[in-house]
Amino acid sequence: MATRTKFELKMGMATREAFGKALVALGRENKDVVAVDADLSKSTMTHFFAKEFPDRFFSCGIAESNMVGISAGLAAAGKIPFAASFACFVVNKGFEQMRVVVAYPNFNVKIVGTHSGISIGEDGPSQMSVEDLSLACSLPGFTVLSPADEVAMAALVRQAAAHFGPVYIRAGRPKVPVVYQPGQPFEIGKAVELINGSDLTIIATGLMVAEAIRAQEHLETEGISARVVDIHTIKPLDVEAIRRAASETGAIVVAEEHLVDSGLGVRVAQAVVETQPCPMEFVGIQNTYAESGPPDQLLDKYGLVARDVIAAAYRVFRRKQH
Repeated sequence: MATRTKFELKMGMATREAFGKALVALGRENKDVVAVDADLSKSTMTHFFAKEFPDRFFSCGIAESNMVGISAGLAAAGKIPFAASFACFVVNKGFEQMRVVVAYPNFNVKIVGTHSGISIGEDGPSQMSVEDLSLACSLPGFTVLSPADEVAMAALVRQAAAHFGPVYIRAGRPKVPVVYQPGQPFEIGKAVELINGSDLTIIATGLMVAEAIRAQEHLETEGISARVVDIHTIKPLDVEAIRRAASETGAIVVAEEHLVDSGLGVRVAQAVVETQPCPMEFVGIQNTYAESGPPDQLLDKYGLVARDVIAAAYRVFRRKQH
């Protein structure tokens, strides 16, 4: 699909809600799809699936590690389990099981981490997952997805079900702007170039995609042409799209709602060094945990809004010129 020049970023649903609705649609088409939850179905939105398919819904109580193990057993029996909980719980508490009983045997388990990043808000740092992308990417054989909006989530849930092997899908708590038009094609491992540009590239994922678009619009008024690329698949990474961006624009900003020490930016930097070195800047969470507070205020305080992407773009553009 061709890149667009103008976006009207209207607020849509949360990606966790889009996941819940997409899972129901998938369940209607495939009787092998099952849902597994850890006593958070009203928050993860698997309660939609539970209501329509009670015999294919498994509640494991507050026991994420056990939930992952049960999901592995269901996968071994030929089912396609979608196991959902808050990202910090399922990845941190369930990591050993994700490693030993999902990644090692390459079982067909889909892990969905909702309430990711710091945009969970008032629940505070104990429930903010700022390490999940790094941990999931560290597991051999895992595919790692981070959709930007409801359209991307619906499409990538379907892609995850069709893909054989372990998948981690990141979802958020707050409502986010709709970036994509209905019918936008998605392919695991293939980035989407949303806006073409020649002076620099903003590579973003998750809710930072909308902020990247807002940043691009401002930069355009200043005479700077910014390309915007949505990396919805953190692993396997679209190295060719990154190489092309580095080669054609000569400067890259990476924006993510994750620790910059270990997230998308690190993976993009590795691809850049290996293919086409260029100046880079990183917008993300800087070696800290956040506080409890309203999501919008937290994103602003910790440098995850368009203003911060714009500042990084100016820095990298100056470096490119020198």
